[in-house]
Amino acid sequence: MIIALIILGFIFLIGIFFYNSLIGKKNQVTNAFSAIDVMLKKRFDLIPNLVEVVKQYTTYEQGTLTKIVELRSKAGLPNISNAEKADLDAQLSSNVRGLMVNIENYPDLKANTNFINLQTTWTESEEQIAAARRTYNASVTDYNNSIMMFPGSLFAGMLNFQPIAVLETAAEERKNISAKELFNN
Repeated sequence: MIIALIILGFIFLIGIFFYNSLIGKKNQVTNAFSAIDVMLKKRFDLIPNLVEVVKQYTTYEQGTLTKIVELRSKAGLPNISNAEKADLDAQLSSNVRGLMVNIENYPDLKANTNFINLQTTWTESEEQIAAARRTYNASVTDYNNSIMMFPGSLFAGMLNFQPIAVLETAAEERKNISAKELFNN
């Protein structure tokens, strides 16, 4: 009788151990999935905003430089009146002054710097998402191994633990992201 109680107590303790272990692994899977969600949200919020900043600054910088080049070309024409030269000079000075004020106020605000920042941020975001997905799949694999391997499979079956699917990349996500498409939108 005592031996039977000891065996039942031992089986009960093993059951508690496996149950707690499975709950811990299931919570680890949930946590890993939420990390992916956080990274995707970060990418969703950050990348389009950075692209918009780069687009707008590039347009501003390109427009200002184009205007300055155009004014310099007109000022160099041989048959231009002095009044027109004075007017072109005033416009040229105004545009250069505006550009210089922006460069002095925002020395780091240059299109090239913005592109480099966008590229770095984009790369970091993609690497963080990939790392979070790997962590999630490792957690799912550990959990699935626990409920499918003996003796865990006995307890998992009795406690209705079900396998979880690992993340697979959707066909849409397997396509390469086109920066050209982002800049054209």
